[in-house]
Formats: sequence, C-alpha cells, structure tokens
Amino acid sequence: MWWIYALLSALFAALTAILAKIGIRGVDSNLATAVRTVFIVILAWGIVYFKGGLAEVHTLSRMNLLFLGLSGVATGLSWIFYFKALQLGKVSQVAPVDKLSVALAILLSVLFLGEKLTWQAGVGAGLIIIGTLILVL
Repeated sequence: MWWIYALLSALFAALTAILAKIGIRGVDSNLATAVRTVFIVILAWGIVYFKGGLAEVHTLSRMNLLFLGLSGVATGLSWIFYFKALQLGKVSQVAPVDKLSVALAILLSVLFLGEKLTWQAGVGAGLIIIGTLILVL
C-alpha cells in the first residue's frame, strides 16, 4: 500500500513543478513560496481537522516537535531554493537535480538512521546520480 502513496507523491511532485513554473511568472520566487505555503497549511490542518486528528496534538513530545520543526525548516529552505531554481531554469533541468534528494536520502538514512544499504538501493542511487548528470549536461 505504501507504494501507491509514493506514486501519488511522485505524481503531485511532478505537477508541482509544472504548476509552480507557470505560477511564478513575473513574481518574486520567495513571495510565490510564501503564498504556496499558506495553501499547504490550510490543506494540512483541514485534513487533520476532518480526520479527527486535533485530539492527538497533546501526544506530541518535545522530541517530535523538535524534529518536525527542523524538518519544516529543511522543507521551507528546499522550497525556497526550488522555486528560485525554477524561476531561473527549465523544469526539465531543475526537477531532475531536485530528485537527487532521493540518492541523498538513501545515503543520509545509512549514516544517521543506521539503515542497511542494499545493493539495489546503492545501484538505484548511483543510477539516479548518473541519470541526473546526463539530463543536466
């Protein structure tokens, strides 16, 4: 079941690039990121509310809040740089470089989370890097 959500994530990430490229025409990329973030906040809290998740807010520990906060900062910086890159470059160049995050996530999961690097994950990460270089160069 996880892979269905992952495929949906990939589909919406692809749509994000196309829609963002159109949406940032003639607009400061930081302003565009801020506007986009407002919609994300409304959507996310709307889903939590309608699924009855507000009652669970008190279960968040300081550790949860710290690392979710740090993740939010990383996400925000990623979006700011992504929108700037989209404003300056072509989607067909920016999107593949952005997807290097997959290879980086594999590496970081081994270093910081102690996940085992399988040969499939290693080869896949290597192919992502090679494919990105081919598309960019």
